Amino acid sequence: MSRKNRVPLADRVARAAETALAARLVVSSIDILLELGWLDPEAVERWRRGQIGCLEEVVRTNPPRISEAMRLFRSWAVAKGLSASETVYVARTVGRQRLRFSRSGNPAIEASYRTHWVSPELSEKKRERLAEKASRAPELVVVQPLNAEWRCHRCGGTGDLLIMENPGPACLRCVGLGDLEFLPAGDALLTRRVKANSTRHAVVVRFSTTRGRYERQGLLVEPQALADARRT
Repeated sequence: MSRKNRVPLADRVARAAETALAARLVVSSIDILLELGWLDPEAVERWRRGQIGCLEEVVRTNPPRISEAMRLFRSWAVAKGLSASETVYVARTVGRQRLRFSRSGNPAIEASYRTHWVSPELSEKKRERLAEKASRAPELVVVQPLNAEWRCHRCGGTGDLLIMENPGPACLRCVGLGDLEFLPAGDALLTRRVKANSTRHAVVVRFSTTRGRYERQGLLVEPQALADARRT
């Protein structure tokens, strides 16, 4: 495709933002990067699980291009009269560390990435609910590995379940989840009851080679919460 036939980045950003806003009445920088095709959903998941140092490491374009897109996105949002709402992003890890977006870690750039833009059509109450939901710490994700040969990077042990950390997989005992009990998926009512009463829980997933994605297998929950829910 010749340069003059390419769609200008401003138009691509606007189209991406309109698509996300129409679907959810709120739009984020991650929405834009995904819609532009610069970011893969699986890479976002690995970043959310704390396996990637910063999001820009997996964005498929150069830093100046990313900066230009984020500037165009902000200009579009302001012109549309959207409300800015800064959101906290924390990892799906036991440490709940704050996730980093940029290679530089510059506070102004980080704040720009964290800002969600909300439609003026939403009531104040709905905006507050959206902000609260966006800032809520994500559920921990535990993996049922396909490879039984894995080793915990902390103790060298292994097991049926692991949680991913930056240096590699860790066993549940080392991350403080070894006392939790597995509740298989299938009983939605029981799952809701246990989840509501378990102060600690984690989603268990397994990679499907046929579907090419991780699929939910159940929950890890506190044994007492599970016993109480089963008696209810």
